[in-house]
Amino acid sequence: MRTESWLSLAVLLLGSLQARAQETPGPRHRTEATQVIAELRRIVAPEGAERTEKLRIGGIDQWVSVRSRDLRNPVLLVLHGGPGWVAMPTSWYFAHGWDEFFTVIQWDQRGAGKTYVANDPATVTPTLTVERIHADAEELVQWARKRFGKEKVFVLGHSWGSLLGLTLAEKHPEWLHGYIGVGQGIDARESERRGWAWAMARARETKNEAAIRDLDSIAPYAVGEKPLSLEDILVQRRWLNFFGGAAYRRPDASFEGAAVLLSPEYTEEDVRQRWKAEEISVEKLLPTILTTDLSHVKRLKTPLILFLGRHDYNVSATVAAEWFTGVKAPSKQLVWFEQSAHELMAEEPGKVLLSLVRHARPLAERVGDVAPSNSR
Repeated sequence: MRTESWLSLAVLLLGSLQARAQETPGPRHRTEATQVIAELRRIVAPEGAERTEKLRIGGIDQWVSVRSRDLRNPVLLVLHGGPGWVAMPTSWYFAHGWDEFFTVIQWDQRGAGKTYVANDPATVTPTLTVERIHADAEELVQWARKRFGKEKVFVLGHSWGSLLGLTLAEKHPEWLHGYIGVGQGIDARESERRGWAWAMARARETKNEAAIRDLDSIAPYAVGEKPLSLEDILVQRRWLNFFGGAAYRRPDASFEGAAVLLSPEYTEEDVRQRWKAEEISVEKLLPTILTTDLSHVKRLKTPLILFLGRHDYNVSATVAAEWFTGVKAPSKQLVWFEQSAHELMAEEPGKVLLSLVRHARPLAERVGDVAPSNSR
């Protein structure tokens, strides 16, 4: 074909594409946007799975999503933070690619997300206790082991979920290939004290009189045995977040929370109820959670991996790093995320995936719990 003919064809194609772009400028509503994301993520591999399902856990209906390009790969169960800060509806962004190397289970905990919507709040809210959610997590691990025919799985806990995860790793190492702590909590009250001190230092550096006044109004903060009030906690969080202690160089984590609006796993009703569920979870659970002290955990019988944001003051990364130095485990690895605070899975998602493949997956490879290499 002559050059002139190629040029004519190119002009025609370009004109057609431009006309189509003008006809369909983009998603006109949430349904169209989520359909685009769902199709991009669609798993077509014959050995794979992609589903969202309701389980009976702890006497109530609880929702999980399962994504895997090959079910022969190791199971990775994600325990979200908060309480109530569900990971399932934002995983379309931060967990992109995980399902190529793991069978990934996202779980909306009791009183959170889709699980909140699936049950009568009047019945479930009185059962929102730290002890009950620990029991739910154990039951879910047992379900995952049975459903996918695995002797062992990985558990990844973020923030509040890291308290669940580390406790589970200490009690049931026989269930785990390894435990992955993200924004790991250890001594909650010490973390709170350090977070308040950091926020106050930033307030004084920037001469922010409103921040100084508010933070001073709750001093001495997290000192002594007196339980923290939710009101004081929220004052500390307001200014800690404002100065970038939760999301590095951002005033809050709303950029991540907004991703819920585009979740293919969530209906519009799920989206509407998500924030109400978190409000109830925080009210019922957060003051108790912030009495947790796991610094007594000196030895684990399962491999330990920590992912810590260098700028995390929401759940103090320095407290976790100090604990990590002394804890004994069959193997342990600490990965620092230099451009992150507490929301490191959303702040540095590429490094998270790379770190999971480098440091976690080989633990399953050593015992043959991965898909054959010729299947990829």
